[in-house]
Amino acid sequence: MRAVQRTVSNISKFEGVGLHTGNSSSIEFHPAPEDYGIRFVRKDISGANEVPAVVDFVTDISRGTTLSNNGASVHTVEHVLAAVVGLEIDNVRIELTANEPPIGDGSSEPYVEALLRAGFQDQKAARKYLVVDETVSYRNEEKGVEMVALPLPNDYRVTVMVDYNNPALGSQHTGLFSLEKEFVSEFAKARTFCFLHEVEMLRQQGLIQGGNLDNAIVIVDRDLDDKSIHSLAQKLGISDSVILGTNGILNNKTLRYKNEPARHKLLDLIGDLALVGAPLQAQILAARPGHASNVEFARKLRKLNEKKSLVQKYNPSASRGFLFDITAIERIMPHRYPMLLVDRIIDMDLTEGAERIQGLKNVTYNEPFFTGHFPGKPVMPGVLILEAMAQAGGMLLLNGVEDADKKLIFFMAIDKAKFRKPVVPGDQMIFDLKMIRKRGKTFVMSGEAKVDGQLVAEAEFMAAIVEREPAA
Repeated sequence: MRAVQRTVSNISKFEGVGLHTGNSSSIEFHPAPEDYGIRFVRKDISGANEVPAVVDFVTDISRGTTLSNNGASVHTVEHVLAAVVGLEIDNVRIELTANEPPIGDGSSEPYVEALLRAGFQDQKAARKYLVVDETVSYRNEEKGVEMVALPLPNDYRVTVMVDYNNPALGSQHTGLFSLEKEFVSEFAKARTFCFLHEVEMLRQQGLIQGGNLDNAIVIVDRDLDDKSIHSLAQKLGISDSVILGTNGILNNKTLRYKNEPARHKLLDLIGDLALVGAPLQAQILAARPGHASNVEFARKLRKLNEKKSLVQKYNPSASRGFLFDITAIERIMPHRYPMLLVDRIIDMDLTEGAERIQGLKNVTYNEPFFTGHFPGKPVMPGVLILEAMAQAGGMLLLNGVEDADKKLIFFMAIDKAKFRKPVVPGDQMIFDLKMIRKRGKTFVMSGEAKVDGQLVAEAEFMAAIVEREPAA
């Protein structure tokens, strides 16, 4: 796999119409600096017109992936992103003259050709891979979707199986084992597809306004009479004759690959997983993937990447068994002796709806508060136990925040505080903080402190992230 980042060498573009909007559009690929990432830019609107290709900006997945930021939206980005990922490009500025890229022939090949014309430029910065070192899975039982990312050091492989319980398509599977050797020749040309029964529904939803038999495969899954066929042709804006076909494809269009639908599903998956924001080192297995499941899976992988990014930035030499040592904590937290009360961050889970963090505090007789708090019978003040818990929770809130070392966590309320047992010199407290709810930049967490597995204190905390005041 590539060691350094790269961008395109020159500007390259092509023009056409958007698949779903039908809007005329041109797309231009521009060189970008290191660590820029992939960003779409709407040239047809003024002001904040830049949309990062990150899953946090996904706003719709009805029949493609839509990204939005500050009122600027870009529809159906997955084929463009698949081309960028397939050619292992890290940094590129993608300028558009409308709200959807031109669909071309319904595959990624037009974008690949444009990028190959632009050429590539290696950059000095190292590629920042998301190295999947734990199993990440997603399941939607209602839709029969299963997806999993497995550890695969120094490689990226994707396997896809589709089964629509439809005799017109049947079961298909495909696998990509080398982006460099297989993407352009085996997957970039795979075209988008839909079933015949979906065409009218999609039109009624205001979609496929730019769709026709030159940019999509229509799979015949029901019979139509001559009147219905004529109506279908009008809906698709087709002036030529339309036949149901004998090969299962409308107008007997020839497939580019025997399993072209499965290959296109893999293409879509690669494009949607670009929204993780980092190239992957993993084995991806997906059964019946679609844009909705791809995006939810990408969210899970991005959470893992945010966790790893914070560790790499603030504690690149983290020891096995914990995430942040005291040196790393000092780089993130503004607190210093004698008010820095967390010694280590042991673990962190960033799963949406289940965010939690574990921290550790070693209590020694040398703590300055023991001098005056119950002299002769040292007991750690309860208020400082709460402060230590709050500091551990603050580390959870700062994770994933850009420039975390420039932010502060202000605690606004403490509720349901209880002290169960005294904490004395020699104890080791383990803090466990869990997210209860969040709204904007305000968060509520529940926390527990334990010594030797015994609960010593608990409370709920409300906090907010604010900008750190500049130094005087």
